[in-house]
Amino acid sequence: MRIALLTFGLLTASLVHALAQISVEVVLDEPEYLRDESLIVRVRIANRSGQQIQLGQAADWLSFAVQSHDGHNVDKAGDVPVVDPFTVESSQTATKTVNLMPYFQFPEPGRYSVIATVKIPQWKDEFLSAPKTFHVIRGARIWEQEFGVPTKDGPPELRKYSLVRAQGMKQVRLYVRVTDFDEDRVFKVVPLGQVVAFGKPETQVDRQSRLHVLFQNGPRSFLYCAFTPAGEWAVRQCHDYAGTRPTLRVSDTGNVLISGGYRRYTAGDLPPSETAVASEPAKPLVPPPPPTDAPSKESKPARQ
Repeated sequence: MRIALLTFGLLTASLVHALAQISVEVVLDEPEYLRDESLIVRVRIANRSGQQIQLGQAADWLSFAVQSHDGHNVDKAGDVPVVDPFTVESSQTATKTVNLMPYFQFPEPGRYSVIATVKIPQWKDEFLSAPKTFHVIRGARIWEQEFGVPTKDGPPELRKYSLVRAQGMKQVRLYVRVTDFDEDRVFKVVPLGQVVAFGKPETQVDRQSRLHVLFQNGPRSFLYCAFTPAGEWAVRQCHDYAGTRPTLRVSDTGNVLISGGYRRYTAGDLPPSETAVASEPAKPLVPPPPPTDAPSKESKPARQ
């Protein structure tokens, strides 16, 4: 009996040691988010167990818990969709990307933390990440305008564009918010980036119901952008003060143009500009959220 207990103890210690070779990490792109903005969370799962693991088959293989700064659990608005089977080989790291904002009800601005839990079905065990802290910040609406979206039959659908200015921890940021007319449904909240505190953004809605925004984001620099009625990026350009200040202007044909200033071509332009310097890093000024429907696998070895 004593030998049997000793053997069982050794096997248990060996299994615990193997299970300890799975690590879970939560990664956030930003430290702060406006309410209804996409809260993109990347869960990195490093496999150092020496064997292959199967994930993504059950609806509860990956779950999240969000707490406020005072330790209260944030109520869920629904289950985060995570079913998508995949395999993680030993010494590899896989990343699952999700948007948490639609599935949690953040009651008010403040500091929150999120923990991810990964279940390994074949081992009947689960692994938790360390808490990752972020802030939900309060914004002030500085402009809004209703607009119509054509439908196949009947009258157009009424929606609303809004510009929201928010004071973050380090900078003042500007957002575009697209909702239905009554603001019961939020189609998109898009961060535009830093805006100078004294700046007054210019806006125009064109005949295609696209929103055009021009705002100052530096001492002599301006960002011009346009959005579709669904809140998707259509145009992104950099303009500089050069003798005159760039401004929005509507042409006789109803097109929205930039008048004055100097266009500075960058690799982050939308649509992409052939004039941009080829050696410039090809990264957008405000990167769009990545797709959230499939995990990515990193070929590099899992960190020790």
